[in-house]
Amino acid sequence: MSNISKQNVSEFDQYFCTKKLKENLKNRSVRGGSITLLQQLSKLILQIGATMILARMLTPEDYGLVGMVKATTGFIELFKNLGLNTATIQREEIDHHQVSTLFWINLGVSIACTVVAIAFAPVIAWFYGETRLVSITLALALCFICSGLGTQHGALLSRQMRYRTIAIIDLLSQVVSLGIGIIAAWFGAKYWALILITVSNSMILALGFWLQCGWRPGFPQWSQDIKAMLLFGGGLTSTNFINYLTRNLDNILIGKYWGAQELGLYSRAYQLLMIPLLSINAPLRVVAVNTLSRLVDSPQQYRKTYLRMLEKIIMVTMPFVAFLIVTADWMVLILLGPKWSAVSDIFRWFSFSAFVQPIEYTTGWLLISQGRTWEMFRFWLLTGGITVAAFITGLPWKSSGVAAAYSITGLLINTPLQYWFIGRSGPIRQHDFYRTSRPSLFATGCVFLVLLAFRQFVTISHPLFGLTIAFILSVPTALLAFAVLPSGRIALQDWRDLLTLILKK
Repeated sequence: MSNISKQNVSEFDQYFCTKKLKENLKNRSVRGGSITLLQQLSKLILQIGATMILARMLTPEDYGLVGMVKATTGFIELFKNLGLNTATIQREEIDHHQVSTLFWINLGVSIACTVVAIAFAPVIAWFYGETRLVSITLALALCFICSGLGTQHGALLSRQMRYRTIAIIDLLSQVVSLGIGIIAAWFGAKYWALILITVSNSMILALGFWLQCGWRPGFPQWSQDIKAMLLFGGGLTSTNFINYLTRNLDNILIGKYWGAQELGLYSRAYQLLMIPLLSINAPLRVVAVNTLSRLVDSPQQYRKTYLRMLEKIIMVTMPFVAFLIVTADWMVLILLGPKWSAVSDIFRWFSFSAFVQPIEYTTGWLLISQGRTWEMFRFWLLTGGITVAAFITGLPWKSSGVAAAYSITGLLINTPLQYWFIGRSGPIRQHDFYRTSRPSLFATGCVFLVLLAFRQFVTISHPLFGLTIAFILSVPTALLAFAVLPSGRIALQDWRDLLTLILKK
């Protein structure tokens, strides 16, 4: 190797070493979590605002057409990074040559995904009987290459816990891409406005990661460590494939048998629910996997850290879901408008599944940080089959039937199975999930009953006024419910200590 090459590799060492991060891991994790939550709050406001605007400019058919393509090409998209971004974050030690090799693998696979998507464009159009899907597929195929270019750079920023930088890039991409989409919709671009949002967002993210991460790839070099990371990523990718299949086969079935209009209603209901839930889970996943991966050798610390994370999440999400169920019709009218009123029942059914979805997301943190990706694949294979059977069972009753079958199956079958599976090995046991959930379940029940009484006995003239009053009632009800239980009081005190620590930063 030349002196220049050696010097460049030495300069890149700052992106690979994580020893200094362990010196103050708790504070770094808290700071990262607070930055991430602030980022997601801003992102949530942006997405809700854009949803309200676009829903009044576009039709259910516009969303349905794009949803048909995304549900299909999403299978191809799963393979674009092969789980190698997570491998870069999770691995204890990694070097320039290994990341360079992963970069070129990611880029090569992304190019292959682009070619496959282009080749399958006519097939997708034939399957749904809709010729407009060809051009939509060709346009969305550009996202694969953009994603492949930025995958490892984004992973290195996460590995170094540079969450503030990631937050700025993510928010900037959201602002610009949503702005482009709204302007396009204003000028009558119809479903092309949604396509422009997706494509421009992927381009800006890749560019931002390259500009903020000074690492540059070298020539690829094969090693046994690369093989190990590919095996890790393969397990994660296989799991994601099964997970994606179970979460998107419903879109394919509804689009095929009930058309773009029905799929547009269904996808908006699901997306409306997922915006707040994914806004919490997606960024916290990066912080959590990074933190837990550094604690694998300390089981007690690992267990304590995870359960505190889980507790904080469900204390917010579970009572909020009760609020969503009772106020679903008002929520849809305010966010989407009167022409989307049919979404209300679908949204309400989906909301029942949201009680446990945040917990489901966090179990992935456990299996990934412990390197149990192939175990995760086998579990998702089992529950995925159960979910697919639920979709088929509910399909004759259109979107509402599919949403109901999905939620009931998740609550009564898949969630208990998941607790049992996780608890078979590792620091977290099955009873930990039930014990940690008790205060939040009690608070959720209280919020649900109070809001039901409110809707039963109080007449509201405008949905915005009703939604505001319902929210004002929900917050003190939840806080009082937590305060009644000894474990709830401890959890509230923990929240207070956490907020104090965050404010000191």
